[in-house]
Amino acid sequence: MRRLAVLGGAGGIGRALVARAVAEGWRVFVLDLPASLERHKVPDGVRAIPVDAADAGSVRAAFAQLEDGLEGFVNLAGFLLGMRKLESVEPEFWDEVVAGNLRAAFLTARAALPLLAKGESPAMVQMVSGLAAHTRPGYGPYAACKAAVVSMTKTMALEAAPLIRVNAVGPGAVDTAFLRGGTGRSSEDGQTNLDIAAYSAMMPLKRIAVPSDVVGPVMFLLGPDSAYMTGQVLWVNGGAYMP
Repeated sequence: MRRLAVLGGAGGIGRALVARAVAEGWRVFVLDLPASLERHKVPDGVRAIPVDAADAGSVRAAFAQLEDGLEGFVNLAGFLLGMRKLESVEPEFWDEVVAGNLRAAFLTARAALPLLAKGESPAMVQMVSGLAAHTRPGYGPYAACKAAVVSMTKTMALEAAPLIRVNAVGPGAVDTAFLRGGTGRSSEDGQTNLDIAAYSAMMPLKRIAVPSDVVGPVMFLLGPDSAYMTGQVLWVNGGAYMP
């Protein structure tokens, strides 16, 4: 049975991905914040592993529980702390965003690589953002982190080849708790700075994304149909951004 670890697997996209992977026969491990795992229990047969992905010791302890190896690793972790111009960003705010989005991606990818090396046809998928390439005002720290993860994805793809494939998915806005403070970091039902109706009206496909829109591309990058792809970003945004 193929083994898949999903960092952020208790979030909106994560829960949809876990359900899809289980249905397709994967053995799934969900790594997430304790508060997220408490609020969103994992399905039967799925193992929950608490982790603070920005803490090196916590990451080591969590990934040590996966010593038998992996065929897939997906990083869905990350959060957005609201909009503000870079000139008004305090260093503490910057550091918090970098820790939760870039440092966490680095620490967990580094921990996953030797486990993937034990697997058969292994693949890693990083979740980035359309903001990594199509930057908008007010999202500077988050966009910078996601752009850095794109670069990290490409570097890892080169360094891990030919054994491990490393790709990324870059969605636009997705209608999940991420827009309302984040899973495990908020009540998940608060107000969002995004006007969903106005955003949807601007999309060529005339709607905001839902988790299943992102799950399909992730599963594609984990599977054999993408066997000749590495170092790539799949942009999933309803046609809003066409590089």
